[in-house]
Amino acid sequence: MSSEQPLQTAEPGASWADLFSNGNALRTLTLVGGVAIYAINMYIVTTILPNIVNDIGGLEFFSWNTTLFIVTSIIGSTMTDKLVMNLGPKRAYLLALLLFAIGSIGCAIAFNMPLLLLGRAFQGLGGGIMFALGYTLIRIVFEQHLWTRATALVSAMWGLSTLFGPTIGGFFAQGGHWRWAFWSLLPFITVLAIVVNSQITQKITKQNSQQPKIPFYSLALLILSIIFISLSSLKEELTWTSICLILGLIALIWMIKVDKYASNKLLPTGSYSISTTLCRTYLVMILLMIAMTTEIFVPYFLQIIHGMKPLSAGYMTAIMAAGWTISALPSAAKLGQTRRILMMIGPLIVTCALITLAFTMSNHGSTEILHFIIYGFALFGIGFGIGLIWPHLLNLVFVSAPKGEETLTSASITTVQLYATALAAAFAGLVANQAGLVRIGGIIGAQVASNWLFALFSIAPVLAIFLVIKILKLPMFQAIQ
Repeated sequence: MSSEQPLQTAEPGASWADLFSNGNALRTLTLVGGVAIYAINMYIVTTILPNIVNDIGGLEFFSWNTTLFIVTSIIGSTMTDKLVMNLGPKRAYLLALLLFAIGSIGCAIAFNMPLLLLGRAFQGLGGGIMFALGYTLIRIVFEQHLWTRATALVSAMWGLSTLFGPTIGGFFAQGGHWRWAFWSLLPFITVLAIVVNSQITQKITKQNSQQPKIPFYSLALLILSIIFISLSSLKEELTWTSICLILGLIALIWMIKVDKYASNKLLPTGSYSISTTLCRTYLVMILLMIAMTTEIFVPYFLQIIHGMKPLSAGYMTAIMAAGWTISALPSAAKLGQTRRILMMIGPLIVTCALITLAFTMSNHGSTEILHFIIYGFALFGIGFGIGLIWPHLLNLVFVSAPKGEETLTSASITTVQLYATALAAAFAGLVANQAGLVRIGGIIGAQVASNWLFALFSIAPVLAIFLVIKILKLPMFQAIQ
């Protein structure tokens, strides 16, 4: 496309230290702080959710804790640009922290699943704003030669969450006090609010005179598609499931048709044309996030099938994010032919890891250390493979931004990532429930669900491989030796 910028083949003078020097340190730490709290919360909930279900019920809504959280995160991320323009960066950030705090308190006092889901909705709304701020402000705060490293650092917060999320969640879950896991988030929120209030300026540089508008129509259709797909998992009747899936697909197609020609877009121009770099890159991101979202059921499988403690199961799950961080940081600095190779082998590693889990996770009664080593390597491989390619996908989005839509394109990263996660969570719930997670129940239900879930979701990274091959044939890559 003529609007695409040449992909960088060198980053003169760029270093990780530049993100923390020349006045960048506090801004960098503040921006990634919101993403860190968002990510830590994800792993806290993933770790304690089996205990919550045992206490207040609602196993059939297991995946809804992720789906609803992500749906409201999408709403929050979409509102971010308008909030920043109307309230300023500081107040927008503080509002996000307040909403997140309200949601955390709601989860802590919930005595049934509907109230817990309401709290998760508030958490998602505030978290989506914080998440979007982490990416949206990168183009504004940093020069282009630091974009890849800045996005890698934001992504690295998911790795940081593996140190704290399972520890906090597992500590309280094993003690029978899962509610305190939500209360424990409040000190982190308070500290970040103090830092934001003292370090983030209210002034913004207006790149144009037009006020950003929220694409309500497109956003409503997008959310409607997720809700219909989520509803399909609540009953095992084929008629119910089919109707919900069809309605979800119709809502998605309708959204694409509306947003493609809208003056006020949810995604930038070219996002829905498979011939564009932007569309192909988004599709690869979506497919990889689908593979990653299998993690929401991993603690349940490990605790039910293998009898693992919440803390141990939480850390096993967090190995995914650790693998992502370990590979993303060094991969972000790779250029030329090395970058091409990493982008090819990343989805391949993810595919092999999911297939391995499909054949091994259901081995009930196996306490052999070898099996847990296999699970660990496979879970690590999913994150590691995604981390190899992710910084380069983000950079592709930035350089493919249509002229005049740079800010929208930056914000769209969060929208695409969150939508993929919500969609994958909805499908994961559908697959697990249809396989017998609730109807059969117990160890056998978990075994069958794990086989189907990992096997079907391994198709996603396979499709990503073919898209990456097409991306690497683009002129911007052909010029790299």
